Parts: sequence; structure tokens; C-alpha cells
Amino acid sequence: MAFCQSFMNELYRHIGQDQDVPAGDIGVGGREIGYLYGQYKRLTKQYEGVLTGKGLTFGGSLARTEATGYGLLYFAREVLKANNETLEGKTVTVSGSGNVATYAIEKAQQLGANVVTASDSTGWVYDPEGIDVALLKDIKEVRRLRMSDYAAERPSAEYHEGKGVWTIEADVALPCATQNEVDIDDAKNIVSNNYLALVEGANMPTTLDATKYLQDNGILFGPAKAANAGGVAVSALEMSQNSERLSWTFEEVDNKLENIMKNIFKQIEDSCNKYEQGNDYVAGANIAGFEKVAEAMQAQGIV
Repeated sequence: MAFCQSFMNELYRHIGQDQDVPAGDIGVGGREIGYLYGQYKRLTKQYEGVLTGKGLTFGGSLARTEATGYGLLYFAREVLKANNETLEGKTVTVSGSGNVATYAIEKAQQLGANVVTASDSTGWVYDPEGIDVALLKDIKEVRRLRMSDYAAERPSAEYHEGKGVWTIEADVALPCATQNEVDIDDAKNIVSNNYLALVEGANMPTTLDATKYLQDNGILFGPAKAANAGGVAVSALEMSQNSERLSWTFEEVDNKLENIMKNIFKQIEDSCNKYEQGNDYVAGANIAGFEKVAEAMQAQGIV
């Protein structure tokens, strides 16, 4: 962590942001990828799609920034649909305010849900009128401020320090901030508040005991290994465009992403049905992934 903090501070100084990165807010975005890709080309004298998330002027793909958040909602919609529910009209809680959270909020609202929370490493906001995505983007992406600043400019929002997103009554939880952010106490809050589902946007945001508690209490659970695959999916689409020297429209990429996420859920659902796992999508994702690897190994004579 110390090395990563030091590296990011130096990287920011190289690209003109002469201040330290706040602890807990270390991340790699478009400007960092741009710098890294520039150094890769300088050192190797090669122009390849070795890094994804590049700028649009040097091989990047439209919809890559939105991909993980959008993909998360396409997956969440399939989870609800398979259980005779719909996303439209639901109240949604989201943690985080980076790319995944911001574009999960944006897509959720486009699909008819009301997202009432967002957070960062210092605190969180509850906005019963719905998170103002334009303001959120301005605060976090342009001015690089805190969620307290969002609340100061949004009369309907309440700011709270620390954590507490999952104390809010809602229908769907989308943890999009960091690993292990949903612990057993959070899981108990989610159950007591009668949530229908939790679908993971961050990498492994739910602890193992919290995951088990949620599943044991009937909460539909979408695991990150499937639900947040949208980012890597569009990275693959970016590499495809680089290889073919093409540039697809935003709508083309978004449609491909939606179909990819639907197909991922379909494979999980098929595994659940085949092996009588009900709606245990953790088991379904594990089985589907294992079978794909096992079949490839058999086909290639490895086993």
C-alpha cells in the first residue's frame, strides 16, 4: 500500500497535479492510463492495444468509462427479472462515487430506479430525491471534491461522516466502492431493511460471512466475478477495435455490453438449473467458470 501510494503521488506530479493523493482514494483513471501508455510506447517503440481505458484520440473505446457501472445494472436487471421483479420503480442504494458508482447510478436512473446514496472515503450522502448525476460528476470528476461538497450544493441531500449507506431502507444494494466494505453488521442492516437484492459492483465488496448471511436470509446475491465484468468486457471490445482499426459508436459498444452481461447471467442461471442450485448465483457463477476451464483443458489434452 505504501509503495502504491508513493507511486501514485509521483505519477500525479508528473501529470501536473502537485499534491498527494488522499489515502483510500488511490485509483487509475484515464490520465494515468494515458501516461502509462505514453511511456510504454516510448520504451517499446510499439503501438498496440496493450493497455485499455485509453483516451479516444489514441485508441480508446467509447463507453469504456461507463462500462463497469452500466454492465452492473444490466446484470442486476437480469437477476431481478429471473425472480419476477423489475428494476423500474425500485429504490437503490449505491456506495462509492468513482467511475463504477457514478455510472451505475446513471444507468439505474435511466432504467427507472431511484438511487438515493453515494459515498467516498470520508462520508456518504442520502438524497431522497435521487442523486443528481450531473452534480456528482462535476464534484468528483471535474473539481475533485468530497461528498460533503455535494451535500452543500444539493438542498435535498443529507451528509453523514463515516459509513452508513446500508442503514437506508431500499430495494437493491449496489456496493461499488472497495473490497470488504459490506461486513456482517451491514448485511444485518440490509436484511432488516427488507432489501430484495445485493449486486456487487466493486471487486469482492462483501465479506464471506456477510455473503452467507445475506443468502441465508433470502437476499438475491449477484457476485462481483460476474456482475462487474462489464469493464473487462469493454476492454476486450477496445482491443478488438484496435486490432481491426475500427471505432464503434457509443451505442454499438453499449449494445454489445448489454448482450454480454445478459449472456453471463444466462450461463449462471443455466448452471443453477442444471445442478439444482436454485437462485444461488454465487454457486452458479463458480460452476459456470469451472466448467468452461475444465472443458478447455480437456479439449487441449491437458487433463
